Amino acid sequence: MKRVLAVAVLLAVSGGCAGPEPAAANRCNRACLRALTDTYLAALVAHDPARVPIAPGAKFVENTVPMRPGEGLWKSATSLPSSFAIYVPDAQSQQAGFLGVMQENGKPIELALRLKVVNGQITEMEHLIARELRDAGLKNLQTPRPGLITTVPVGERSPHDKLLEIGRSYYDALVDSKGSEAPFARDCVRRENGLQTTGNPPPEHPGRATMGAMGCAAQLDTRVMSYIKRIEPRRVWIADEQSGLVFGLSQFRHPMQDKQLTIVGVPDVDHVDMSAYKPFDLPAAHVFKVSGGKIHEIEAMGFTLPYNSRTGWE
Repeated sequence: MKRVLAVAVLLAVSGGCAGPEPAAANRCNRACLRALTDTYLAALVAHDPARVPIAPGAKFVENTVPMRPGEGLWKSATSLPSSFAIYVPDAQSQQAGFLGVMQENGKPIELALRLKVVNGQITEMEHLIARELRDAGLKNLQTPRPGLITTVPVGERSPHDKLLEIGRSYYDALVDSKGSEAPFARDCVRRENGLQTTGNPPPEHPGRATMGAMGCAAQLDTRVMSYIKRIEPRRVWIADEQSGLVFGLSQFRHPMQDKQLTIVGVPDVDHVDMSAYKPFDLPAAHVFKVSGGKIHEIEAMGFTLPYNSRTGWE
């Protein structure tokens, strides 16, 4: 399981970021936040932070390491995101989430990006980068699944705060190994670094592959994720009612004290040997698609770090 886990020009702030209400003229609306995301990504590839309105003293963290604008991916980005690009603009929180595939030093990477905007300027920038993507995962990282980029019908939309609540419930369900703790739809499919980890075709013979064919809720009920003891911090701050997307950042903590997992409800599988794994952390980003109050798609990315690593935001 560890291995599986293991978008222009500078905006005119006074016009491009005008909000819908006169009193909020310095706030960024949905279109503004999406355009700002594209401008930011173009600036990354141009290796020029001056192309975006970064506030003095803005904080920038990449893969949990505090940096200065111009460092990290600002130096190594070589190509704009491909057709795999998922935007989560949140005018209420004045933040933007993004998950996409671009190139660094000529190689594909999966980038999770968070931007925080105050008075038209970026005050926080966060990158999570998954490198060394598998060929099997890259096949699923060419274009987003339709559900992730379609508008939710008005009658199926959830309010902003409810979307955040649903996103947070996912992490509870993981830690508690209880599929009922999150409102998973029957058609829910999860992918991690492009690899599909639920809803796969049933195997010809019963065994561990059976769990990969299960739905999101049923898989958790088997306790195959019970090695995940803590997920902290959980920063589920970004949601977009129109698209039904929720963007969450978190750090999975795995002490790996149990050398064997007890599995329930899987024919011919009563345990999974975990003795070869050492403690590790997994900084991760998740995008949840919510329609009708249920989670239908989960697109996740992450990478491993030593156990109990700092997040860069302490």
